[in-house]
Amino acid sequence: MLARFLKAAAFAAPLLLVQPVLAKDPPPAKPPAAAPAATPPAPAAEAPAAKGGKEPSAGQMAARERQKKCGAEWRGLADAQKVSRGPKWPQFWSKCNKRLKGGDKA
Repeated sequence: MLARFLKAAAFAAPLLLVQPVLAKDPPPAKPPAAAPAATPPAPAAEAPAAKGGKEPSAGQMAARERQKKCGAEWRGLADAQKVSRGPKWPQFWSKCNKRLKGGDKA
């Protein structure tokens, strides 16, 4: 049994020694240094244009603002109030959106 272990170790030792040589990506010598920030970060107004290619329309921006306001109201309600009122988020959003748009213009 000991003889088999020694034979296996004799065969495995050269493989363990040449493993770093055979590796596809050698480990880096030192971690890359953080480059100093040469350019300031882009303003928030330019970020959506860079991601999607075109800016949202005025109507889309207004809808997003209404959704944020309604979401804040929804999160402000206690769980007990949500249960007692009955509507889930889609129904709450629909009513809140109509209210913020100005009545029955929905």
